[in-house]
Amino acid sequence: MASLKPKSQSPAIDSYGQSTLTDEQQQALMEWLFASLMGVGYFGKAHLIWDNGQDREQEIFTALMRNEPIFLYRQGARPTPSVEGYGWRLLGEHPSLRVYELVAEVERE
Repeated sequence: MASLKPKSQSPAIDSYGQSTLTDEQQQALMEWLFASLMGVGYFGKAHLIWDNGQDREQEIFTALMRNEPIFLYRQGARPTPSVEGYGWRLLGEHPSLRVYELVAEVERE
């Protein structure tokens, strides 16, 4: 009988796209994301999209299937639209006001 390995409990953030931030700014953002995730007791993998308008549907669906948090750093005037049934929620706690979290949209009657 094969044994299953538990999911890693080491925090990690996979990023997609090209950042326009300096190395120091990127480091500060990653530290902020790690601290935020650990502050709510999450120690698994998360995903960060550097939003340059490119379609990231595949990466979003992969993270959703794994039930992992997805963040977006807006580099333009507005965030790129997300996948159907989900939307980007601004994380006002970050001073840049450019960091968003993917959340399920609530159906309205």
